[in-house]
Amino acid sequence: MCLGAIYWARLDRVFFAGSRLDAAEAGFSDARMYEELSAPAGSRAIPIEQLLRDEALVAFAEWKGKQDRIDY
Repeated sequence: MCLGAIYWARLDRVFFAGSRLDAAEAGFSDARMYEELSAPAGSRAIPIEQLLRDEALVAFAEWKGKQDRIDY
């Protein structure tokens, strides 16, 4: 989500201090997240279920119909 927000916000640059390896050394490994994202949704450790797709499609259609939108 954070990476998506960075790209959607069109930031010019991102600054960070510790690397993901530094974070892992401190006990905050993100390896599981990458493993989970590569697995099919139905076989992930935390169940992921899609809800309200029709409502989401309406919101996306409204966005696409906006004359003043900024394409990403």
